[in-house]
Amino acid sequence: MSENNQVIRERSPYKSKIILLGFLIGLFFTMIAWIIDIILNKIHISFAGILQIHKENPVIFMIDLIPVITVITIYIVNRRRKEEKQVFDARIKERDARLDKMAEFAQQIGEGNYEAQLDLATNNDTLVNSLLLMRDNLLSNYKKESEQSWIAEGKAIISDILRLNNKIEELSGQVVHDLVKYINVIQGALYLFNEDNDTLINVATYGYNRKKYINQEFKLGYGLIGQCAYEMEYIYRTEIPEDFATITSGILGDQKPQSILIVPLISDEKLQGVIEFASIEPEIPELTIRYLQELAEIIARTILNLKVNQRTEQLLRESQQMTLELKENEEQLRQNAEEMRITQEQLQKSNEQLEAKIVEVENAQKRLHSLLENASEIISIYDENLVMTYESPSVTKILGYTPEEMMGGKDVERLTRKGETSIKEMFSKLLENPGEPVTIQYTYMKKNGRKIFIESTGRNLLDDPAINGIILNSTDITERKRAEREERLKSKMQALSENSLDLIIRLSTVGQYFYANPVVEYYLQVKPAELINKTLNEVSGSEALFNYFKDTIEIIKASPQKTNTEITIPAVIDDNKTDRIMSIDAIPEFNENELETILFVGHDITEAKQIELEIQDKNRKIQDSINYAERIQSSILPDNKLVRQYLPKSFIYYIPRDVVSGDFPWFFKKGDLLYIAAIDCTGHGVPGALLSFVGYFLLNNIVDHDRKMTASEICDQLHYAVRKTLKQDKQDAEARDGMDIAFCQIDLREKEVQFAGAHRSLYLLRNGELIEFKGNRKAIGGIPHRKKAEVDFTNHSIKYKHGDKIFFFSDGLPDQLGGPEMKKYSPKRIREAILNNKDLSMEKYNAYFAEDFEKWRGNNKQIDDVLLIGIEF
Repeated sequence: MSENNQVIRERSPYKSKIILLGFLIGLFFTMIAWIIDIILNKIHISFAGILQIHKENPVIFMIDLIPVITVITIYIVNRRRKEEKQVFDARIKERDARLDKMAEFAQQIGEGNYEAQLDLATNNDTLVNSLLLMRDNLLSNYKKESEQSWIAEGKAIISDILRLNNKIEELSGQVVHDLVKYINVIQGALYLFNEDNDTLINVATYGYNRKKYINQEFKLGYGLIGQCAYEMEYIYRTEIPEDFATITSGILGDQKPQSILIVPLISDEKLQGVIEFASIEPEIPELTIRYLQELAEIIARTILNLKVNQRTEQLLRESQQMTLELKENEEQLRQNAEEMRITQEQLQKSNEQLEAKIVEVENAQKRLHSLLENASEIISIYDENLVMTYESPSVTKILGYTPEEMMGGKDVERLTRKGETSIKEMFSKLLENPGEPVTIQYTYMKKNGRKIFIESTGRNLLDDPAINGIILNSTDITERKRAEREERLKSKMQALSENSLDLIIRLSTVGQYFYANPVVEYYLQVKPAELINKTLNEVSGSEALFNYFKDTIEIIKASPQKTNTEITIPAVIDDNKTDRIMSIDAIPEFNENELETILFVGHDITEAKQIELEIQDKNRKIQDSINYAERIQSSILPDNKLVRQYLPKSFIYYIPRDVVSGDFPWFFKKGDLLYIAAIDCTGHGVPGALLSFVGYFLLNNIVDHDRKMTASEICDQLHYAVRKTLKQDKQDAEARDGMDIAFCQIDLREKEVQFAGAHRSLYLLRNGELIEFKGNRKAIGGIPHRKKAEVDFTNHSIKYKHGDKIFFFSDGLPDQLGGPEMKKYSPKRIREAILNNKDLSMEKYNAYFAEDFEKWRGNNKQIDDVLLIGIEF
């Protein structure tokens, strides 16, 4: 403060000089003003002149005040600065005092006094708040470190006890004694858990500095001790029940504890015991509870280890006792062993003799089983009630069933009705005539589902003690039956081939004749009997036939498969020489999977070939006519190029099923009106095309009329015109032909589309939404209903907007079968395709439907003409 006063005293002369300088500057300006006025008024410089200019110019008086005003202003400014300086000095002094207090506070904290107080208003002072926060944090850390240190020290005390004691009783008493003292309670007890009877037994109690001997037991779940053990969670109570034990001492007398703590001793999630503490204080500190929880696991693990050790010692003692007993019995056992050895040698000799006989019997049984299993017949035995009592193992090889699967009447279940009847009749005969065997044949179903022929011979051996039943010997005769059938068929084929008009020859693989029917004489001029056993080289005849036989034999030897060849062969029939066209099948014949012979069967197709040539010529002429009709139809029908002159954003997807089509697009322009339609005539191909010409020209005549009509009126006119043209309005009319139509009249000036339909709809795509305008459920043309009045076609008027898209089509597109499940293309698929691709242009719509339709159709045949028209405005 003295330094500040010194600075003020030093600055006082400086302030006087400033005031004087201000006065002189103000006086200088005043004199300049006088001089200027004197010069301008040409007055002599004198006192009188100065008075004169004041009289003439009163403003000079105001200028004369400038020095005074300057001095006053400087004085006021200096005074204000002095006051501000005093306020500033006071603030500096206050700040220094605060800093001194904060420095003293920080020094106390540094010396470890975490309870020090800072008597300063915070007023959002960051430094003060930081110092207080630092003190609180240091105090908190100090408390935590003290608590951890206390817990660690307590653990170390108990750990020493646990390490030095190996008896549970001694360890329990010492632990309870030291814990009672360390946590400062008046009484403690430790209970061990007995797993055998689920009880907790008191093993140590300590209170008021002396050990107590109290025998207590608690069942698991009973009382606070039992509850703590059952829940395996500690119990802390400050509200003590009235019936709880009292604490007796010479100082306090009888008094109930104010708080108790019971902690379970758990190791590896298994209960080992419970430790209990009682205090006369109202509360047990949280730190003490945490300490006991952490210590409980250590005590429990030590108790578990001691239990294991005690159990091990007990087992060792028992083992030693048993060893002594075994030694005492060893001599007796040795004597018994000698007697047993002699007995065993005698028994072994008897066993060896018995085993030799058993092996001999088993071998005999195996031989018998093997013979029965691999026998070519099945042996079955039935009792007098016709119930199967035995089935030989060969049944598995022959029928596929095990003997067990044939028992219990299941053998009869697999017979046909005829076979079952035959079996019953055979049994009846055997019972009536026991001495005569009976043989029958029937079919049987094998396990693999194959039917075979069985021949069974039955004998009545009920009187034979060894058999005591009816025995059946059954054999699979399927191959014998097949051979007999083949022999019969061969005989029939021999007869057929002898009377056949076809050429039939059988050759060996080296070209030797094995068989030839009479027809061969026409082509080789040799009788069949003269050909047998001769080779190709030994028989003269047609060179073409000789080369064919030779080449075909080599081909089939390389690849034994049936072949067919058409060949022209010279023949002599009824003494007339002629060339015959033969279709010859070469069929390889095998014996035991080896090529044995080749059967040649030649069919004369000369007349068929001539007819085929005539048909081909007629078909060519018909096809030429149809192609010409297609050119005519194509020339009159509109295409994409024509329609796009007036509707640039449009497409026509048109695929006729045949060359000419019953479906056709139609387009007409009249003034500001455009007419466009998709028409589906009854049928397809030529009939449909003829009807399409009728519809095409009738529509042209109707629309070209002078009177303006709506779309529905045009459809009505077409309906009656078709009916009249096809004479369907007559009483005896039979022609039901007609057509379906989706007809649009587009007014480009009014931006309006009129639509009418016969069995066909129009789809409008606008702002991502698809709207369907349905046509009438009636066709164009057809025989009128005699008892029901006809309804005119409905006219739909649509004001189209920019970006609107319309689609209409014939039924050939949705009715096409295809896809993975051979289903129809369907209107639903068309609607989904339009909506899912709503941003496509008309040209891309055309490409999309073309690709999707071909993919859906795949390799399937197109079932109808396909027509789809799309327009975007």
